[in-house]
Amino acid sequence: MAKPHTLLALVIDDEAAIRELLRTTLEAEGFEVVEARSAREGATLAANRKADLFLVDLGLGDGDGVDLIRQIRTWTRRPILVLSARTQEPQKVEALDAGADDYVTKPFGVSELHARIRVALRHHGLSLHGQTSQLTMGPVQIDLDQRTVLRDGEAVRLTATEWRLLAVLAKNAGRLLTPRQLLREVWGPGHSEQGHYLRIYMRQLRQKLEPDPAQPRYLLTETGAGYRLLLDPPAS
Repeated sequence: MAKPHTLLALVIDDEAAIRELLRTTLEAEGFEVVEARSAREGATLAANRKADLFLVDLGLGDGDGVDLIRQIRTWTRRPILVLSARTQEPQKVEALDAGADDYVTKPFGVSELHARIRVALRHHGLSLHGQTSQLTMGPVQIDLDQRTVLRDGEAVRLTATEWRLLAVLAKNAGRLLTPRQLLREVWGPGHSEQGHYLRIYMRQLRQKLEPDPAQPRYLLTETGAGYRLLLDPPAS
């Protein structure tokens, strides 16, 4: 059986003691942890590592965490939790409006923080400890934790890029995603204008997963708007 995907947490905080506390407690929960001590380092790691969770301080030495959250939100929908000593309501609202999923005030309790992390992960279709997140798309079964795809009970081999594209669509099943959103999520922020990538890889996914690739029922293109994955399409 394939090893369950280990979630990667990116901790961006300029306090070494906070980073050490978060690393210790998150690793105990099963996360892989990467640390950044500045906004610049955090932005670089965020763009080059496929993090599943972001923990961001607002008072970073070389920049404001709110600006960093806005930057991260231009290309990923993964959960972002703010950890900050700022307690004023307008500051919290600004961070949440910038794209944060939750706001935890320092000093914080580890148990409460982990509970909020679990909630944020559930809202984004993620899970820890091998809990299965399985989806059915007609004859196709997708297991997001095991990173496997079966069609009529037979394993389907996908490239790494095909899998990333399918996973993003599956985690947002039923939702229309724009080409810009998909390009940034799958290929990164430097590829937001290269729509031909999407057309090529959507065609490849349909060849592998659709009963009739020429008449797709599950992996849909909405002309001029974007792409949508349907788990329960209407009867033809």
